[in-house]
Amino acid sequence: MSDPMRGWYDDAAVRGQRRRILHEDRERGLVLFPEKEIPYLGHEAVVALAPAARDALVARHLYQYLLYTVHLETKVVNRGVAMVANDEADYAIAPQTRLDAFKIYCDEGYHAMFNLDVVQQIERATGVASLPYDFRPRLDRLDHTAHRFFPEHPRLGRLLQVAVFETVVTATLADLPRDPTVYRVVRDVVGDHARDEAHHHAFFVRFFRETWTHLTAGQRVAVARALPHLIDDCLRPDVATIRRSLIAAGLPAPVAADVVADCYAEPAVRAVIRRSARHTLALADSVGALDLPGVRDIVGELGLAR
Repeated sequence: MSDPMRGWYDDAAVRGQRRRILHEDRERGLVLFPEKEIPYLGHEAVVALAPAARDALVARHLYQYLLYTVHLETKVVNRGVAMVANDEADYAIAPQTRLDAFKIYCDEGYHAMFNLDVVQQIERATGVASLPYDFRPRLDRLDHTAHRFFPEHPRLGRLLQVAVFETVVTATLADLPRDPTVYRVVRDVVGDHARDEAHHHAFFVRFFRETWTHLTAGQRVAVARALPHLIDDCLRPDVATIRRSLIAAGLPAPVAADVVADCYAEPAVRAVIRRSARHTLALADSVGALDLPGVRDIVGELGLAR
């Protein structure tokens, strides 16, 4: 099988991409984030806000997206990737796989850095400050799921977290770089990220399949049952941060809570998660994971079945 990281020395953003700089004169008439992708922007309580408050909401929605990436890459992905690179799985990892994992480690650190760089540039240009981002609740959910299914194999749980994050495909990462209504600097940094992640996706498809061959029958059942829950942990929106942003825009806390409840109703949330999870579920299906006892029931219960 070909090496998905083979061209890394020439193609990876960290190897040769110039720093993305915000030039305000090039961004006139554009938006910081695709407004159609912000569910609450059309809510009547938000429509009634002053234009400056709505603009600040869009800016903070972008910050949330970028800062989520900062925390994800450094606190979840690189935590697991370092295990692969240092041969700390429960089976011997091939030398080339270890080297490729270190390449991904470099990529993910760079993604975190350039996302934070752009947040800070936009804060200075717009005067809209980002809100503190609390990643701990998501990390706790991920680790709780890993411990629930793999109490005696914590390494496997952390590796599976990374495999899920690196194989889901969100609409924002796929579509935003091609959206001509969005700031060029935002399109550029998300596009840089997306190009690297295409290689990471291929790496982790191969890594998941390789790991599967080393699992016992009992571990395979645990992995198959954990996957849908980890997908949900990975993709569920961070409504607490959204609620804080709405309050910062001037909405009373009860109104902000109502907006979140209206715009992030469970059926709508599950539909978005289902679309983003299709590649990961197809990967699981390709090794027979979905046919193991009880797995399709879990997929259905979590609203992931198509």
